[in-house]
Amino acid sequence: MAFNNLSRRAFIKAMLASLALSACGAPKSGQEGALEKLSTSLAGGPTPTPTLAPTPTSLPSADGVAQAYLQAWQRGDFAATYRLLSPSSRRQLGSRQFAAAYQNAARQSTAINIQAQLQSLLAEGPQATATFHSQWQTALFDALEADHVMRLRFEEGRWGIDWQPTLILPQLGHGVTLTLLEDRPERGEILDVQRQILASNEPVITVGVVPALIPASDRPELIEQLAPIVGVNASEIEEKITTSPPNWFVPLGDIDFDTSVAYLDLLAAMPGVERRPHPLRVYPQAETGAHLVGTLGGIPAAQAEAYYAQGYNGDELVGLTGVEGWGEAFLAGKRGGKLLTISPKGETLAELASAQPVPGGNISLSIDTELQQRAELILGARRGAIVVMEPTGFVKAMASYPRFNPNDFAAGIDAETWSQLLDNEDRPLVNRAAQGAYPPASLFKIVSMAAAMEKLGWSPEREFYCSGTWDGLGENFPKKCWLETGHGRINLKDGLTQSCDVVFYEVGLALHREDPLLLPEMARAFGFGRPTGIQGIDETGGVVPDNEWKMEALGEAFFDGDAVNMAIGQGYLLATPLQVSQMMAVVSNAGLLYRPQIVQQLSSRNSGDQFFRPEQVNQVPVSPESWDIIQDALFGVAHGRRGTAREAFAGIEYVVIGKTGTAETIIDAPHAWFAGYSPADPPEIVIVVMLENAGEGSKEAAPLFRLMLESYFDWLGKGG
Repeated sequence: MAFNNLSRRAFIKAMLASLALSACGAPKSGQEGALEKLSTSLAGGPTPTPTLAPTPTSLPSADGVAQAYLQAWQRGDFAATYRLLSPSSRRQLGSRQFAAAYQNAARQSTAINIQAQLQSLLAEGPQATATFHSQWQTALFDALEADHVMRLRFEEGRWGIDWQPTLILPQLGHGVTLTLLEDRPERGEILDVQRQILASNEPVITVGVVPALIPASDRPELIEQLAPIVGVNASEIEEKITTSPPNWFVPLGDIDFDTSVAYLDLLAAMPGVERRPHPLRVYPQAETGAHLVGTLGGIPAAQAEAYYAQGYNGDELVGLTGVEGWGEAFLAGKRGGKLLTISPKGETLAELASAQPVPGGNISLSIDTELQQRAELILGARRGAIVVMEPTGFVKAMASYPRFNPNDFAAGIDAETWSQLLDNEDRPLVNRAAQGAYPPASLFKIVSMAAAMEKLGWSPEREFYCSGTWDGLGENFPKKCWLETGHGRINLKDGLTQSCDVVFYEVGLALHREDPLLLPEMARAFGFGRPTGIQGIDETGGVVPDNEWKMEALGEAFFDGDAVNMAIGQGYLLATPLQVSQMMAVVSNAGLLYRPQIVQQLSSRNSGDQFFRPEQVNQVPVSPESWDIIQDALFGVAHGRRGTAREAFAGIEYVVIGKTGTAETIIDAPHAWFAGYSPADPPEIVIVVMLENAGEGSKEAAPLFRLMLESYFDWLGKGG
């Protein structure tokens, strides 16, 4: 014990000395108390373990949940927003009903973008209240802005939103709906160059009822009387009335003006029945120019969101093809309307926004209806196309057969008519002038000759020998000329006039071996291999093959044989009659390439008129001397002693600069071509005729070209 007491005293002294030295002076506040406690502890035994007093556990913050909800709403992620609802709200509201409430509000308001910003949040125990501000950018109205209150609760171990419709808009209480009362402007007209109507509107009468105004005792008889008038089954009328708000107008069906007059007294005597006029699209020229004017149809599902963003409601008929499709936004104008809140009883509670409609504008085309009718009459019932175009690009007529009647689409095409059009193997919906791609055959020799003179430096007098057979690719790969007996000795210029294949086999092979891109690049300079860029017409770009194209399309290289075929307009080369028209216009203009056009004027009540002018898009790299040679060679086609079309143009009073073409096909008769312009100087009109599987160009297409040319000058008042 004495040892222990001594040791304790010695330890205390040592500790006191150590603390004094480390302090370097007087002890700091609290040190004396610490020493006393240490001394007491050492003297009195072990210190008891302290006991912690109970304190409340704080809840996690609700800010993150509120912020996440608003961000998910902005993204349109309704699955994420629904997961953030409180368990109580989720038990009362299904996920589909929840998403539909937001989607309907966005649809009715024509919302394009919604931004929401959290402003404050106050939590008191398991309850929290947040405020936020929303801004709705819409297609029809000025920006909508609102201040909201959001309530949250801590339930089942997490924060969740107690959902109310006011989180969408403050004006939306339970049972209150958001409704867009549309004011749709009348669609603009499509006119020809003489202001003749190609597409317009005429009124039809929508017959409907206001259910609340129909006495219950009269309802069965009234429905039976209405059914045959509107052409709707009585049971369908009953269902529409039963499922609609009682104070709303319920449309039942459309009738024309004459039918409305015939049943005027009967309809006027029916309680609750109303007649409301609205416009129906009409095409007074019927099939004439149908591919150009285009069609209406329902909004395609794949484009629905884009249309909604422009203020469409989803049930409209919109332009889908031709000028109707190209000019949809201009023709349709801009919808107006009122954004209303409606009570469960169908009463208007408030007007949240309004906008005046902007009327649709008119589109005038360069097409002349009479000339278009002449072109279609000359084409007749032959599968093919005729293009009549000014050298600077404005199209005067564009005929394609077979055709269709756009009036069939005006009120929504019926299933039977649509099926007949789709199943027709002659494809009447295809505009062969701009959507049909064919081998241009010997017409392309114009391009090949230009490339030979400009890129190889060949003289037009360069001589060749044609025996009717050519073995330039080797004896195992002989190729024939269209003239089996051969042309004998013939130069490059006469080779174009007489369309000698052997001459152009040599051209194609020489160009390819000099540089495989020489001929493809010249073809593209003439406008082949890409869409022409014509506005208002649906078109395809055709094909200009080269090594890159063939490797991508077929997985093999572009060989000498491919180049030889291309030089005579065969092989993989494809072009539309419109592209061939552009090529002939280049020849007539000595190298100036103009973009084809059909839209000539836009007329808006608000912004006035916009006129379209000729648009040069390229200068083909061919010298003036070479153009003179090419034009002279093409003069010989129609007027020369050995021209391929001399018989078709015998005795014609107009000068024709043109070229025949006979495009070989694998499984059927060849396509017949003739393309040219007249007169020679200055050129006034370019015409292209293409007949599918009709035979030789000189015998089938050239005579139709002559008829079209003579009809054109007769139309101008220049006929003999």
